[in-house]
Amino acid sequence: MTSNRTSPSSGIQLSDPGRQLLARYERIIEISQQLASTLDHVSLLRRIVSAAMELTDSETASILLLDPSTGELRFEMAPNIDSGYVDSIVVPMDSSIAGWVVTHGEARVIHDVSKEPSFFRNVDEQINFTTRNILAVPMRTHNKVIGALEALNKRGGERYDDGDVKILATLAVQAAIAIENARLFQQSDFMAEMVHELRTPLMALKTSTVLLLRSDLPREKINDIVSTMQGETERLIRLTSDFLDLARLESGRTRLEVSQFDLTILVRECIDIVTHQAEARGIKITITISDEQFEVEGDRGKIKQVLLNLLTNAIKYNRDHGEIVVNAYRSLRHDEPFVEIAVSDTGFGISKENQAHLFEKFFRVASTANHTTGTGLGLLIAKRIIESHKGLIWLESAEGQGSTFFITLPLA
Repeated sequence: MTSNRTSPSSGIQLSDPGRQLLARYERIIEISQQLASTLDHVSLLRRIVSAAMELTDSETASILLLDPSTGELRFEMAPNIDSGYVDSIVVPMDSSIAGWVVTHGEARVIHDVSKEPSFFRNVDEQINFTTRNILAVPMRTHNKVIGALEALNKRGGERYDDGDVKILATLAVQAAIAIENARLFQQSDFMAEMVHELRTPLMALKTSTVLLLRSDLPREKINDIVSTMQGETERLIRLTSDFLDLARLESGRTRLEVSQFDLTILVRECIDIVTHQAEARGIKITITISDEQFEVEGDRGKIKQVLLNLLTNAIKYNRDHGEIVVNAYRSLRHDEPFVEIAVSDTGFGISKENQAHLFEKFFRVASTANHTTGTGLGLLIAKRIIESHKGLIWLESAEGQGSTFFITLPLA
């Protein structure tokens, strides 16, 4: 028997299903407020997926977004799929449920995907997952569909009903607005920072050109000015390259080229690259890696970028005739096997106060800022890359006693 109760806010008699629906809409108001205040792209996507699972009582959920540059429909977030693999999946627009939803701008419910020819089965086959039923709704903002929000496998073997469609569609609208706002915020914030950082080398170049126009400059002074211009030009190139890398990583547009490789070989390869740079300052690099193979699955090029950044920093901020020790070993985190890499130096060390800001944009330790050149973006880029591989990066250091940077990566 269905019971009736009075809604305290309206005095209307509500049945149990009515109260449940009201509770879901009250919950979506809370979730919408949370989404509106989240400007970090990855955190925002995670909250949307979690909300979709909660509100539709589903086993999992996923977000697919249109790539602004290519028009391709790609998975952006799915809790049951590794982030590296998610980035590599392109969903066909003309032969998939999500593609149909995005193209037509309408919701779609499939009660039994085994009987649906347009169901994109590649993902299930790759991750050994079984999709039974699916609810997909368009993510629309400003009369434009930017992607699809999916809920998969209603718990308890139930079917998705009209209430599920309405609640997920409501969430999708709020989610689309939040994603667009986060994108706009990141772009405007990033552009302001970029202009500020580019101003210094540009002003140096302008001053140099004015000086070169003087007819009374001695030859040696001209050579000094040209050398300065070369240095500032190289700095501009590094800045713009790092800006592009970070912009892609923070916007979620970076696509990982995932493959399986031996991390031990990659570490030794990176050390070979920087050995000449270390020898020029009399710095010794010691490797304490066992003969064990550490097979990881990820973007080899980007992991190499991180390792080279840590090694070159260990050289730049080291003392002449110092030492660098590189270690790799197996570890466990949440009962899952990881490889942990440590890069230690005998440099100046970093205070606790500065350590708290080390992974922020453009931050450089004041005491070493004039010691060597850099953009102040390398460590933040490294952090974004490692986190996109479900790994961690952190630092242990003390002033005057050197520093050790650690990274972990899940073993394949």
